[in-house]
Amino acid sequence: MSASLRNTIAWILQVLLGLFFIFAGFNKLRDMSATVNMFGNLGLPGLLAYVVGGAELLGGIGLLVPRLTRLAAMGLLIIMVGAVFMHATKIPGGLAGGIPALVALILLGVLLWLRQPVTPGTTRTES
Repeated sequence: MSASLRNTIAWILQVLLGLFFIFAGFNKLRDMSATVNMFGNLGLPGLLAYVVGGAELLGGIGLLVPRLTRLAAMGLLIIMVGAVFMHATKIPGGLAGGIPALVALILLGVLLWLRQPVTPGTTRTES
């Protein structure tokens, strides 16, 4: 894959994931009482609802800032592992209801792979 194509795909993912997480975080923070109740029903502390909502919002913004992309993606990846786990184990409807979380998790992994730093003297394999 050429560097140009790799960069284009990465930017498309960054924008789509950034908008997705900004929207998700904003919705959690906008209706915080419902979010806290949902977390409480899952056996999670209400404070975690604030942390996740804020992290999703800030992480979504971070995906759009080139210097912060990898850090934001790593943080959001951790959140999405938790979301997929909760869908698989505690949320009614199981993993089928967690498809957006699973897709976001996979796409964050792809973005991290696309944005991995290249050290001088090494080349990426072209396919």
